[in-house]
Amino acid sequence: MENSTEATEFILLGLTDNPNLQAPLFLVFLLIYLITLVGNGGMMVIIYFDSRLHTPMYFFLSNLSFVDLGYSSAVAPKMVAALQSGNKVISYNGCAAQFFFFVGFATVECYLLASMAYDRHAAVCKPLHYTTTMTARVCSFLTLGSYVCGFLNASIHAAGTFRLSFCDSNEINHFFCDIPPLLALSCSNTHTSKLVVFFVVGFNVFFTLLVILISYFFIYIAVQRMRSAEGRKKAFSTCASHLTAVSIFYGTIIFMYLQPSSGQSMDTDKIASVFYTVVIPMLNPLIYSLRNKEVKSAFWKIINKFYPLRH
Repeated sequence: MENSTEATEFILLGLTDNPNLQAPLFLVFLLIYLITLVGNGGMMVIIYFDSRLHTPMYFFLSNLSFVDLGYSSAVAPKMVAALQSGNKVISYNGCAAQFFFFVGFATVECYLLASMAYDRHAAVCKPLHYTTTMTARVCSFLTLGSYVCGFLNASIHAAGTFRLSFCDSNEINHFFCDIPPLLALSCSNTHTSKLVVFFVVGFNVFFTLLVILISYFFIYIAVQRMRSAEGRKKAFSTCASHLTAVSIFYGTIIFMYLQPSSGQSMDTDKIASVFYTVVIPMLNPLIYSLRNKEVKSAFWKIINKFYPLRH
């Protein structure tokens, strides 16, 4: 390790140093995080308790909710606490842990979204073979593989980033410990680290995105061959939520990590980071539930079970 002990703690400068904005931002992000907890936690509970939702699609969706909770919780509590107390200090080990879990869960989400696209491909393109294609063993393998790839990726980035020296300053121009601001802060030669980030993130994003695009290419062909307009509508509706989540998530990731470092300002980075660290985890359960009759039906079934309506 290369003089990594020079900095024993970091100061997260946050979104803004305007004191008039601290209280409103605290309330906004606290509300968003609470919605995230309730939305994703509720989704996992609904799927667990309703046997009708014990299918591959909802198995992946429950894992997606867990992952959204994971990477949001790696960032949001510290950010909300700093806005409330004004204490922006994070320990060196705390920064490394936040970095590791955020990168890990965010990468797992990439692979889970690809697995969900493969599941939709199997459901639409080969419906008669769906139960034999998407077995419990296959779903478990895809999910376990997503977690392994995610945290292997996090280990690579954490090892590459925290071997650097942080000797000039300990002020991170961000609201959490992310790769770009840490590389900008380091007084070491970061050329190799930036290349590793570009190629490793590039591989994860484009490999999973390729799986998604190929899956939807074949879904589109299968839908065009359907004679029934009702069948086409049903096929598109089952994919619409997933496509929405994919577009938002991948669009932000590509914007953040796969363009030259001189191509954007740190303030732009912060705005994009807010979107995918706290907003997307809040949106995903809404995206998957608002247009989903099965989830809404299961929700009201659970509500009526615990709070039966009296006539």
